[in-house]
Amino acid sequence: MRVISQIGDWFDRRLQLAAPIREAAEHPVPRNTASWWYVFGSASLTVFLLQLGTGILLALIYVPSASEAWNSLQALNHDVTLGWFIRAMHGWGSNFMVALVLIHMVQVFLFGAYKFPRELTWIVGVFLLLMTLGMAFSGQVLRFDQDAYWGLGIGASIASRVPVAGPMIVKLMLGGPIIAGATLSRFFALHVFVIPGMLIGFVCLHVLMVLKLGINEWPMPGRLVQRATYVRQYHELTKKDGVPFVPYAIWKDLFFAAFILLAVTACALYFGPFGPTGRPDPTIIQTVPKPDYFFLWLYALLSLLPPSMETPALLIGPVVVIIGLLLLPFLSGEGEKSWRRRPIAVLTVLLIAITLGTFTHLAGFTPWSPHMNAWSGDPVPKRLLHGTTALQRQGALVFQAKQCRNCHSLGELGGQRGPALDNVAARLTQDQLIRQVIQGGGNMPAYGKNLSPPETTALVAFLETLHPEGQAPARDAASDIVLRESGTRP
Repeated sequence: MRVISQIGDWFDRRLQLAAPIREAAEHPVPRNTASWWYVFGSASLTVFLLQLGTGILLALIYVPSASEAWNSLQALNHDVTLGWFIRAMHGWGSNFMVALVLIHMVQVFLFGAYKFPRELTWIVGVFLLLMTLGMAFSGQVLRFDQDAYWGLGIGASIASRVPVAGPMIVKLMLGGPIIAGATLSRFFALHVFVIPGMLIGFVCLHVLMVLKLGINEWPMPGRLVQRATYVRQYHELTKKDGVPFVPYAIWKDLFFAAFILLAVTACALYFGPFGPTGRPDPTIIQTVPKPDYFFLWLYALLSLLPPSMETPALLIGPVVVIIGLLLLPFLSGEGEKSWRRRPIAVLTVLLIAITLGTFTHLAGFTPWSPHMNAWSGDPVPKRLLHGTTALQRQGALVFQAKQCRNCHSLGELGGQRGPALDNVAARLTQDQLIRQVIQGGGNMPAYGKNLSPPETTALVAFLETLHPEGQAPARDAASDIVLRESGTRP
């Protein structure tokens, strides 16, 4: 024991860690705060540490390559000893972490713990929630199966709608205008380095502020928060009715964290890992791709919204919600904390929970596109092939083989996820059609890597025939002026 003590003293003289650790362990917390309602934050931290450990193990085998990612996950599932279990722990840990962070945010909101002087603690918590969701989405992309490919395509289509900066955001996210090998490398860097690094920094800052400002006291009805007196009253409370965090409060955190780890392990053993499903193939649309559980509500919302409402809902809704969360402690930084005397707060939480639960339930049977009989789709109407050239008829075959009817209607038959194509040539010029097919945009993924140049040329040639009778196809006015000035067009 004397040798161990001497080694410990040697390190402490150089690192000076004993005093801060002792201060953190012995810092007083209000006695009522040592309750089961205050265990979700520490449980979230525990699951985050689990994610770091299992993620490091997976990164030793995983190959962030478009050609090898799917194979490396198959090897983890079937060839590497306990590889499937590590993948399952990591996948279910992600689900539990999202759930725990959300529950912790709701508890903080209902208990008024975002009020003075903990405004910055709340703001950091909001960013931790956003980064947790970012980890979940980027982790799904790394599976690089059918669901991951289409989920990324939908995510890129959402980003492309941002005014002015949309194309630049998509290029930054995908490593180009289309989903390719560079895309997976970028998401691997995000999931393994960028977001975890930011999470570690924000978690340390969050824990530091909790230690410096103290854990929020139990919200008693009638005990109001006032900036002029709150800090003094809180310190008086901890002196009068406070207990050391260790051992009076920490045992509940440890017990609940152990329970969560057992629950993650049980789910991993019983349900196994998530995917991967089939290899990513954008020509196979009938897979009805769906995101992981925590994004199902968004999937249902996009499926049910009219096309004209999608862009406003996607671009305005999240911004309003995030700004509202960030401004909350400044708009309501004083006053009552107890949820018993804040009916609006309780009703808001209930309304959000019911809404998200309803949309998540609807996602179980909401179609991604109303018309999904991919291999037995309706043929191209004969009237659209009458008088066409061989190139245009070849384009009609490409149109049918690539299952464009799943998302686009033609002759009032076909999918409704994308716009009808009966008059597409009257809306888009040849260059715009080529760009849309190759790079995608809106709800449409990019097909540049899945169509050969001759197929693209033939498909666009067929699309140029789709315009009202007696109306010429759309043309680029600037090109017409150049041609007219050069004398090649009257």
